[in-house]
Amino acid sequence: MFLLREVFPDDLEGLHAVAAHLNTVNLPNDRAVLEKLIEQSKKSFAGQLDVFKREYLFVLLNDQQIIGTSMIHAQHGTRRAPHIFFDVLEDERYSETLDRHFVHKVLRIGYNYNGPTEIGGLVLMPQFRRHAVSLGKWLSYVRFLYIGLHRANFRDEILSELLPPLEPDGSSVVWEAIGRHFTGMDYQEADRISQTNKEFIRTLFPAEPIYLSLMPKRVQEVVGQVGPETKGVEKMLRRIGFKYAERIDPFDGGPHFVAKTDEITLVAGTRKAKVVKVGGADEGRPFGLISVERDRAPHFSCIGSRYRLEGTDVGLPETTMATLGIQAGDEVGVLPV
Repeated sequence: MFLLREVFPDDLEGLHAVAAHLNTVNLPNDRAVLEKLIEQSKKSFAGQLDVFKREYLFVLLNDQQIIGTSMIHAQHGTRRAPHIFFDVLEDERYSETLDRHFVHKVLRIGYNYNGPTEIGGLVLMPQFRRHAVSLGKWLSYVRFLYIGLHRANFRDEILSELLPPLEPDGSSVVWEAIGRHFTGMDYQEADRISQTNKEFIRTLFPAEPIYLSLMPKRVQEVVGQVGPETKGVEKMLRRIGFKYAERIDPFDGGPHFVAKTDEITLVAGTRKAKVVKVGGADEGRPFGLISVERDRAPHFSCIGSRYRLEGTDVGLPETTMATLGIQAGDEVGVLPV
């Protein structure tokens, strides 16, 4: 039985094992950082933080073993830690004397101090990818389900930063061509420091535009591109209303995808419903994510299930009700998958 829920303090070992697999900015292979993430998430689900300071960490379990994660940052970008990016712009030049026309791509650094909500931290262990019940989709969709159920707690725009093609050793050609020259640090070191302090980017990166035409061809090709392992995420994001923002990550050149929160199909498709009776277990019924929330831990739990939705009432199989610990009359969240 697969179950989605908020992360617990006791999940540290299992979370560390998943984080070590990919070692991303949002979910680094760093035990101390993970402990802080767990504590932040615990306070967020419990409503103990200001709404836009909250960071929600979901875990996917298979018989009590963590096999995947995903996250929501209620706001990415504050005065203390701004959302930093490169705008990808075009600079057109024409010489009448030579009758020559050029369109140069340029990068210009930008900052957002009142940033969007960000989704990230999506990791699924390799052996569970391409599973029959689409577990990667569960991990991605649960974030939109939660946002839809708590719309007032999130910004009007949602950001997703996708991984670009990286080198076999995990380094970034974009960082080597740009970032290293202005900071004197390698990609891994800069990535690690930026998790807690982005001041060096604001003070060391140039404010003037950077012409990509001066860069090696490999760098020009990678900027704004989605890595092979992230193509599925890009396809899903485009399908539900996201688009490339013509912005990239200043570290690795990965593209930023954005969407208006209320225009995302999954947010708009989320419903609250009252459990009225057992039903909807047969294969002909639609399949979706069913969630329940409580005023005690776990504050949020969710599973995939067949269901029967009739107005504001929903019928669920006995196994779903037992797994979530719900009964007739309880309110649940429903998101079609």
